Amino acid sequence: MKSVANEPMKTGSVVANGECVTVALPCTLEQFLVARKLPSRGVVIEHNGEAVAPSEFPRRPVRDGDRLEIVRIVAGG
Repeated sequence: MKSVANEPMKTGSVVANGECVTVALPCTLEQFLVARKLPSRGVVIEHNGEAVAPSEFPRRPVRDGDRLEIVRIVAGG
């Protein structure tokens, strides 16, 4: 995983969908999704209570203690 702003890697934890998850930091939302084997397309993310546009995933940093709600978009009828 490529480091954000050339910071040294460390581990931290975030709460994702109510579950405490260990994550390599620094990382972006996009990198977090890749590490969790989730598609960056077809998901909606709420980051610390704020909805994030998919175009922001590559630039939005994840920090220790953040809260994420990740919902997959499913089409159908």
